[in-house]
Amino acid sequence: MARPARVFTVAIDGPAAAGKGTVARALAARFGLGHLDTGLLYRAVAAKGGDPVAAARDLVAADLERDDLRTLAAGQAASRVAVIPQVRAALVAFQRRFARREGGAVLDGRDIGTVICPEAEVKLYVTASPEVRAHRRWLELGGDEAEVLAEVLARDARDIGRAAAPLAAAADAVVLDTSVMTIDEAVAEAERIVGAALV
Repeated sequence: MARPARVFTVAIDGPAAAGKGTVARALAARFGLGHLDTGLLYRAVAAKGGDPVAAARDLVAADLERDDLRTLAAGQAASRVAVIPQVRAALVAFQRRFARREGGAVLDGRDIGTVICPEAEVKLYVTASPEVRAHRRWLELGGDEAEVLAEVLARDARDIGRAAAPLAAAADAVVLDTSVMTIDEAVAEAERIVGAALV
């Protein structure tokens, strides 16, 4: 399908390991949209070390290319810096500029539809049960599966309970529960929703 000539934003939110990144990448490829994994912003800030507020203000695109940003430890560190209001504020403008770029964009994270892009043309909330998400993360990273589940639950508690932009589905988001869906089924449903909005 041809890339939209207009501004068109797809906002995808959801908890860790629900499949939102996979869905976002597939949508970007299918419809020719730019893609931003906003979680990488927080992972990159944490990975830079030092004062997280200064790291967020000085973040550049090259910081998102680090090889160590996809680890479980990086995700846990990102969750800790993401609760700092000044860090979030420093990254909001970057995300909003990307979201409203000409030709369209897909952003995935935890507060895209609720805070970053409440005006997004399509909002999806991709979720799955904690047990399913922990099993997926364990298959990806290995380790002790019970510990992975504990970490997923702790991450959920931090993301849902934080004062600044807690994880939640936007009131007008379409909820996509991938607990019993294959990735192909989840992607196909997301493509159907976005395709209908582009007509």
